[in-house]
Amino acid sequence: EVQLQASGGGLVQAGGSLTLSCVVSGFTFDDYAIAWIRQAPGKEREGVSCIRDTDGSTYYADSVKGRFTISSDNAKNTVYLQMNSLKPEDTAVYYCAAVGDSYYYNFRDGDGMDYWGKGTLVTVSS
Repeated sequence: EVQLQASGGGLVQAGGSLTLSCVVSGFTFDDYAIAWIRQAPGKEREGVSCIRDTDGSTYYADSVKGRFTISSDNAKNTVYLQMNSLKPEDTAVYYCAAVGDSYYYNFRDGDGMDYWGKGTLVTVSS
């Protein structure tokens, strides 16, 4: 059974940091790209970041470049999202999701992802 378990959300003040974790089970890391996708109330879903284990490539939305860093620990089957310099507009439910590596670009809008985990809420206060 494929599972993605996201955790690490919480309440933080603007300028603060949080690290999200996504523990993956039930499929081979190498075959998939793992992404963080967020959705804020009343807003469209937004692909935040993606990592491809095949070659280590990482991708970021323009809105988070320079502030967020995605990484993976294959031994722990875990993908992390380090979020620094958080802004109130980063407030959203953050989901981790997986897609076949060749379709990594699907993370941009979240359409076509193969597997989703339950989200974790990040709230940034001003």
